[in-house]
Amino acid sequence: MSPTSINVAVIGCGRIAGHHCRSIRAVDGIRLTAVCDLVADKAQAYGSEFAVPFYTDYRVMVRTHPEIDVVAVITPSGMHFEHAMEIIGDFGKHVVVEKPTFMRPSQFIAARTLADKSGVQLFPVFQNRYNKAVRRVKHAIETGELGAIRIISVRTRWCRPQRYYDLAPWRGTFAQDGGCLTNQGIHHVDLLRHLGGEVERVNATMRTLGADIEVEDSVVATFTYPSGAIGNLEVTTAARPDDFEASLSIVGEKGLAQIGGIAVNELQVFTPDPTACSEASEDFSSCVYGFGHEAMYRDIAASFHQGRPYPVAPADCLGSLRLLNAFYRADEAGGWVEAAAEDESPRLGRADDALAALYQTPR
Repeated sequence: MSPTSINVAVIGCGRIAGHHCRSIRAVDGIRLTAVCDLVADKAQAYGSEFAVPFYTDYRVMVRTHPEIDVVAVITPSGMHFEHAMEIIGDFGKHVVVEKPTFMRPSQFIAARTLADKSGVQLFPVFQNRYNKAVRRVKHAIETGELGAIRIISVRTRWCRPQRYYDLAPWRGTFAQDGGCLTNQGIHHVDLLRHLGGEVERVNATMRTLGADIEVEDSVVATFTYPSGAIGNLEVTTAARPDDFEASLSIVGEKGLAQIGGIAVNELQVFTPDPTACSEASEDFSSCVYGFGHEAMYRDIAASFHQGRPYPVAPADCLGSLRLLNAFYRADEAGGWVEAAAEDESPRLGRADDALAALYQTPR
């Protein structure tokens, strides 16, 4: 590892990969080394844009550039586990894994165990935790400014028409994608824990209402916290004709906080201090992904250069994946389930060898 720069390579050259590349380029002490995608045109496009070598075989990429320290896995969700395990186990590289990290909690446990054995780190991506609005509300909860939480509500009303799911075979499948909760709602699921603490029990109903896909595009759920606080969640991609809302609100004993915007980037209501709304809001109109990836790569650089712990601890990521699975388990059970149980949804990440083969690099 270079004493002055961490070398990062990217596997998967979809739209969000470009945001990763730009974020890497913006951070001191970290350097984009190479990019890779099975589709040569995609790899070449980012290789040209960022003036780095491009590949269609990540094994060739890693062997050609032994200086690579970290590999960012930005492939279809269902491929994260396979790709991360190979990069860790066969090449001994650190990995950044895009949301939802993995489809199943057991996959995270296996990858983390292998990472520990190999002496490398696994960095989950939860970029919305870095948003000013989220950090301001987190501070208000930790300092008691909002008082004890009474109710947490999530409403995500987005539009993903059939043409969105038809863009690629992995979209809209349980094996590789998950539904609206796994793909679009995962950040809100994570924030339920990040802001509210561990969820105790979950009850959920899922439906497919707006597209011809096997996964859910709509979910309504209720949940409880050990403190007695309660919550509700509504996530859909069946809204038409456009995206309308993605909000999270907290009713506390001392006031109300509501975060909204494109990607929980606006503090819309904050009754303890209304002036905080403008101070803690960000304009994401130029990039729906916001600025959290850049902050994340700064934390990754700091973990190497300064020995500072990465802010998403392993148990933290595992908790969010278990909560995600709990919503699916509740729908499958038709009633309440324990959020922290080690049970997993049989649907999320289920095996589909033929589909996976489309995204595997032949040996």
